[in-house]
Amino acid sequence: MRNRFQRVSCIFGFVASLLKILGVILLLPLVVVFIYWGKMGDGWLTVVAFIVPAAVSFLCGIVLQIKCKPKTLDTTSSMLMCALSWIFVSAIGALPFVIGIKSGYLNAYFEAMSGFTTTGITAYCGLDNMPRSILFWRALTQWLGGIGILSFFLAITFRCGGAHHIFGAESHKISSGRPAPGLFNTLKILWGIYSLFTLLAAAILFVEKMPLFDAVCHALTALSTGGFSTHDSSIEFYRLTGHVNYKLIEYSLTFIMMLGGINFLIHYRILTKDFKALWDNIEIRYFWRIIAGFTAIIIIDHLRQSGAIGALFKNGIAISFGELERSFRYSIFQVMSVLTTTGFGTKDIGSNFFGATSKQLFLVMMVIGGCVGSTGGGFKVLRTAILNRLMFREIFRLRVSEKASSELIIDKKIVSENEIRRVAALFFSWMVFLLVGGAITAMFSNHNGWQSLSGMFSAMGNIGPCYISVQEMIEIHPVVKITYIFGMLAGRLEILPVLLLFSGKAWR
Repeated sequence: MRNRFQRVSCIFGFVASLLKILGVILLLPLVVVFIYWGKMGDGWLTVVAFIVPAAVSFLCGIVLQIKCKPKTLDTTSSMLMCALSWIFVSAIGALPFVIGIKSGYLNAYFEAMSGFTTTGITAYCGLDNMPRSILFWRALTQWLGGIGILSFFLAITFRCGGAHHIFGAESHKISSGRPAPGLFNTLKILWGIYSLFTLLAAAILFVEKMPLFDAVCHALTALSTGGFSTHDSSIEFYRLTGHVNYKLIEYSLTFIMMLGGINFLIHYRILTKDFKALWDNIEIRYFWRIIAGFTAIIIIDHLRQSGAIGALFKNGIAISFGELERSFRYSIFQVMSVLTTTGFGTKDIGSNFFGATSKQLFLVMMVIGGCVGSTGGGFKVLRTAILNRLMFREIFRLRVSEKASSELIIDKKIVSENEIRRVAALFFSWMVFLLVGGAITAMFSNHNGWQSLSGMFSAMGNIGPCYISVQEMIEIHPVVKITYIFGMLAGRLEILPVLLLFSGKAWR
């Protein structure tokens, strides 16, 4: 019993420190409140909406810190602490929505979890008229969740017992190397690159005449591959309102999303003039191929859907440059949005702009996700490459001899059988979660099979768009919302830490 209490005390000791930091972060939107005071709903109510949660978070942190003392964490304790941290942070991060816009708590918790996990599914409409401070908070939750709220915590606290276990519990489990020796140096470099790219993204969007507030919020959510926008129509808003640079904005966001979907170790190598990083490992090569292949298929599917290809072959009517550019821009934007699990969209993925083939590919991309070590969610491109190589290895063994020795080699390194089994187990877990979530959606709603599956695909893949509209998502049954909350958390933490919460032995 004493050992069990020590583990729980240790876990909550670290959670206490995190809650105190969250209390400080919750005060940042007050700057936006004072800038927009008296406009768009910002005023005393939104001041209270952030001061009260900040006080709650800070006081809870102090109480837990008095009662619980953090010590060195092992791997299991780190995973439990990781899952609990995201649950507690989302619970308090939901309070500004409850107080500031009079939201129900379940919808607020859904929104906060969607934010911190950079999923981007929203339970709110009327964003164009929402207080700016609330919109900024939505964007900030995604930016903090991009590289990871615990990595941010470690970067702030510098060193703590078992820090490498904490970092491993939240980050992706396949080793992708470190840009520098030592965990703190790694975190410092990662957050430095992340902050630099965010500033550059905001500057680019502002130069393209996006309003400063929108530029900042979209920079926060594009690089973090979160996808929360300040408008109900998302990025399509700028085309619909006749913005002079809406095409440039879409191309710029495509590039920013791509940056977020690439391993940040590659960014570090490029910034240190090691340009071979753009093609010298299997994951980045697969990433480029997936983007090129899926974009080409979706362009062809759209041109076929619009009748342009039929007119070309039947009547000899050439496809105009404008139609080609429009199709390319929409397709590459949507591919990058879905593959990097950002969730922006110039077109709803369920709209008639995309054909049936494209809609099925979107589901595939939701599962694949971004690269290891990126801000993107999903199963990860590297794991997809491993499973692909594994398939060809087994075909080779059947063709030559089942006794033939054929190691699985990735980037000139042998992948251990333990790693292969873990990747296979994770893929199986993904499929189980997707099917169970889809079944629950179908049971508690009137959505068809594809719509029901797409909702859980979106939650698990940490991407916003699905074949369920925003209004339908707002009104969907609470059981489905709770299912998606667990799906978002499981997808962001790669399932194992969430499953450990329900293991009695893990707490002993």
